[in-house]
Amino acid sequence: MTEISAGVVGCGYVGLTAAVCLAERGLDTVSVDVDATTVSRLSEGFAVIDEPLLPELLRAGLSRGLLRFSTDYATLADRDVVFVCVPTPGGDDGSADLREVESAVDRLVTVLRPGAVIALKSTVPVGTTTRIAGRLQHTGIGVVAAPEFLRQGRAVHDFRSPDRLVIGAAGDAEAGLVWRAYRPGAEPMLRMSPESAELTKYASNAFLAMKLSYVNSLAELCVRVGADIGDVTAGMGVDDRIGPHFLQPGPGWGGPCLPKDTAALMHTAHTHGVALPEVEAARSTNASQAVRVSAALQRGMTRPLTSARITALGLTFKAATSDARDSPALAICARLAAAGAKLCGYDPQLHLIDPRVLRATEITAVDDPYLAAKSADAILVLTEWPQFGELDWAAIAEQAPAAVVVDTRNVLDPAVIGATGLVYIGNGVQYGY
Repeated sequence: MTEISAGVVGCGYVGLTAAVCLAERGLDTVSVDVDATTVSRLSEGFAVIDEPLLPELLRAGLSRGLLRFSTDYATLADRDVVFVCVPTPGGDDGSADLREVESAVDRLVTVLRPGAVIALKSTVPVGTTTRIAGRLQHTGIGVVAAPEFLRQGRAVHDFRSPDRLVIGAAGDAEAGLVWRAYRPGAEPMLRMSPESAELTKYASNAFLAMKLSYVNSLAELCVRVGADIGDVTAGMGVDDRIGPHFLQPGPGWGGPCLPKDTAALMHTAHTHGVALPEVEAARSTNASQAVRVSAALQRGMTRPLTSARITALGLTFKAATSDARDSPALAICARLAAAGAKLCGYDPQLHLIDPRVLRATEITAVDDPYLAAKSADAILVLTEWPQFGELDWAAIAEQAPAAVVVDTRNVLDPAVIGATGLVYIGNGVQYGY
């Protein structure tokens, strides 16, 4: 069996992870990106993305001569499989913007040889792969849907050990070539039509979003009836029909995938006359979390929001990443700032967050959690960084003795906080919100 050569278009989370992991598996891999600065830094061994294990694999691939970066699509001319991993941002109507995908495909057609396969890892609306394949039919270049299922903070792990490989292809040859490029282990290949593969990605993310919104609604109910959301979700999670994952309450869901993918799924459904009220409800519940947190703060503080000093601990959309795109933490901070509150923010990855994003949300960034909490009327835990549970809360209480601590992620020990004299308000727990 001949060796497969691989190409990757796009050096974001998905593309760079794919490139370094394909090289790790022994494939000669070329990765192309339009940003010359990004290509230069990667070629020198500097990872441009904050992701565990990625820097080590980047340097290893370069040193073995199995990984190269370029801005020139011509370097992909001899590739057998090229994975397209470019952004598909959402428009105001929820539709996915496919301009970068279309541009990548148009440029690949000019360099790839007949028999090569373009594998779309970018999240694209149902029907995109078949449409592009039809357009390229005369070229002899195949097009396959190969959606990614990577979690930020665990992207390398997930590429190395996926729970499934979804390949949507019309022909066996194209599917087999992509399958060989992955060099799979024990994980199953789920071979299906391109339409099914595309919808699988959207359906999976929408289902996770629904679970998260459902748990937040349950958390609100728990407070009303005297139950504890931790006990309830523990009881749910041991049922293997439900499972323990995505059953943690929080300030809402965000990031680069769930918001845009649920919106795109809704757009596709409406286009085809399907309502999907479950996804609509999940999005509505998610949007209401900022209101819910604001109300909890107002009830817990003696000072009105219009003159309150509030500290936000955690600004990224989740822990183990520096990504603040569509962060629920920032959405809550924006609402509080609009109400007149003065906001200080700290995050363990603060140095990697674009300061312009924080300024737009009227957050004063402070690189020390103790300084950020000084003289605060309220301290909001918005991201589940374990470091927050390890802070010296007695020292914080000395600097902010009247503060109320609203733990939207339930990552703190209520007894520890209570022992300092601070008021603790958890999410879906007794005396919580």
